[in-house]
Amino acid sequence: MNKIKGVILDWAGTIVDFGSLAPMGAFVELFARHRIQISFEQARVPMGLPKIDHIIALGQMPDIAAQWQAVVGRPFEAADARNLLDEFEPMSAQAALNRSAFIPGFMPVYQGLKAQGLAFATTTGYTRKIMTPLIEQAHAQGFEPARVICCDDVARSRPDPMGVEQCLQAMHLQGQSSQVIKVDDTAPGLAEGLAAGCWTVGVAASGNALGWTYERWQQAQDEEKTRALQPAVALLEAAGAHEVIDSVADLPEAIARIEQRMGRGETP
Repeated sequence: MNKIKGVILDWAGTIVDFGSLAPMGAFVELFARHRIQISFEQARVPMGLPKIDHIIALGQMPDIAAQWQAVVGRPFEAADARNLLDEFEPMSAQAALNRSAFIPGFMPVYQGLKAQGLAFATTTGYTRKIMTPLIEQAHAQGFEPARVICCDDVARSRPDPMGVEQCLQAMHLQGQSSQVIKVDDTAPGLAEGLAAGCWTVGVAASGNALGWTYERWQQAQDEEKTRALQPAVALLEAAGAHEVIDSVADLPEAIARIEQRMGRGETP
C-alpha cells in the first residue's frame, strides 16, 4: 500500500507546451476578432477549467464585460460563450499543434516509470476537437496513456472528479486512488485529483502559473528562477498540491517523496 501504482497527467503546461502558451494566444486572438482587447494575464486566470467555462469566466471579468457591452450593446451571455467556443476550437487546435513538443525530460520519465509497472492516463481542459490531432501526434511519438479524458467527454469536468474517476477505471485502479498521483499545472486540474482522493503534484516552472518559454527558463540565472517561481509554487500549494516540482522531468523524485510519506502513514 506504500507504492504509487498510477499517474494521471494533464497536457498543456504539464507534458506539452512549456509555459502553457498555446491557449493564451488563441484566447487573445479570439476576443480581438470581436474587437475586445484582453491581456495574456487575464487569459491565464481561469486556466485549467473546461474551455467553455474558461470563456464564460473571461466574459464575466469586469473589464472584458464592459468592453463587450460597449461593442455589442448588451451583456455577455451564455450563448455568446458557446458561439465563441465554436470559433475557438479550430484556432486552439492549431495553436496546440504548434506547441505540441513534449516538455523536455518527459518521455524518458514516462518510459522509465512505465517500465516499473506504473499505469498512465490523462485529463485535459481542452475539448475533444482540440485534442484529437494532438493525441495522434503524441501517440506517434510513443505516448500511449490508457485513456485521454477531454473536458467534453464527461458530464461534469474540472474541478469535478468525474474525469479522474474514468481514468482510474481505465487504469484498473478503481478504489485505489490513494495510490495514484494527479500531475497538473493549474488549480482546477489539481482540484479534480484531490476530489477523487489522489495525491497531487503541481508543476511550477513549465506551467501556466509561471508562463515562461523553455528558452527563457534555460537562459535565466538560478536566482531569477527562484524568485520567479515563488508565486507559482505558492499558488499550487494553496490549490492543495502535496508536492511541487519544476517540471514533469522531476516526477520520479516527487513519487519517491510521496512514497516516503505513505510509508509514514500519510494519505492524500
